[in-house]
Amino acid sequence: MNIRYALSDTLVMTGRVMKQLLRSVDTVITVLLMPIMMLLAMRYVFGGAMDLGGIGTADYMLPGVILFCILSGISYTAFRLNFDVQKGIFERFHSMPVAKSSILGGHVLASLVSNIVSVAVLVLVGLVVGFQPGADMAGWAFAGVLVVLFTIAMTWISVFFGLMAKSAEASGVFSYLLIGLAFISSSFVPVGTMPPALAAFAQFQPMTPIVDSLRGLLLGSPVSGTYLVALMWCIVVGAAFWALSVKAYRQRMR
Repeated sequence: MNIRYALSDTLVMTGRVMKQLLRSVDTVITVLLMPIMMLLAMRYVFGGAMDLGGIGTADYMLPGVILFCILSGISYTAFRLNFDVQKGIFERFHSMPVAKSSILGGHVLASLVSNIVSVAVLVLVGLVVGFQPGADMAGWAFAGVLVVLFTIAMTWISVFFGLMAKSAEASGVFSYLLIGLAFISSSFVPVGTMPPALAAFAQFQPMTPIVDSLRGLLLGSPVSGTYLVALMWCIVVGAAFWALSVKAYRQRMR
């Protein structure tokens, strides 16, 4: 019974956050239109100057732009969460008969839903500009699992920084570091084209196996070992920042 009420409260909180998101024009532009513009620029402006090892520009770039789309979207989760903290809305929720887990859960689920919608739109645009997937149903399913786990892991990072930041304006700064990691990976250029020291870092940081796995799954290439590493990174990072977020939340509510 308690689980049912917790799920119901989480859906209500998710609906609240989704309404806030849809009312924010700048959020929609940043989360959805910016990745589309990046994909178009990579495809039509820079694509001809890139040596991608025989892979089409849209085929190579789309997985990296998907990560960029998600990393842009989660920064707004931190902003909305910190805004709730700074305005005392969390305290109001604590005085109401709602499941305490739903307060953070609503932000996490809203982030997941909004980012999945953004990724779906981005894939459709990719198909229009030349993306040619070779994935079968299993490949699409495994790619979907990876995108969901990556989004959840990154969202918990966002929740942690949203709780810890001193202001709503500063809460999303962390996302620039994550976007930087995405650029220093195989998201947009092969690692082998980088200077040796940078290539070594790019090879062993988490964004590279994640984007390589997503690219391989969508193009129908074998990725078994890389996929397991990508899943491990998502699960470990997500679990670690979930624990840190819960601890930070409890400290905030004392």
